Amino acid sequence: MKKIIIAAAFVSFGFAANAQTTTNAQQTVNLALTDAIELTFTGSGTATGASVTLPFTTVNDYANGVTSAAQQLKVRSNKNFTVAVKSNAANFTYTGSTTPAPVMPVASVLGVMVSANGTGGTIASPFSASTYSTLTATNQSLITNGTRGGNQTFSVQYQGTPGFAYPAGNYAVDVVYTATQL
Repeated sequence: MKKIIIAAAFVSFGFAANAQTTTNAQQTVNLALTDAIELTFTGSGTATGASVTLPFTTVNDYANGVTSAAQQLKVRSNKNFTVAVKSNAANFTYTGSTTPAPVMPVASVLGVMVSANGTGGTIASPFSASTYSTLTATNQSLITNGTRGGNQTFSVQYQGTPGFAYPAGNYAVDVVYTATQL
């Protein structure tokens, strides 16, 4: 009897049911950062804070001075920073009925104290967290080496001590804060 041998051959042609072909594309994205700093009052959310009025209504107010509530400011900076403070004039502007207008110097009457410091920096001398130091029309360092960040806050309080030397009226001056990157 003859044997019949059947040989089967399977030939693959490279066709698979789920075969995938991939390719890539790429590009470089550059973030072009610049130095950025902003100083605002948290109450208003702007660089202009609400007016602060120190009412002198009793003899004790004149004898001891009057202090304000805390005024909070916020620095947002991508670099460490300093904050300086000054009055915009050497003397208060007077509005009232006395003529000639009295001249009240800022330096001997208006003081500021840093009542809270969340900047990561240091309160600069002569300012402190416990006593008031007088303002002048020349920039004075208030906060040194504040740490960069998006919510670096500090609070100040004002104290007016005019004594009994000035007549009734409104005495006003702007206090200017300047934040500068290091």
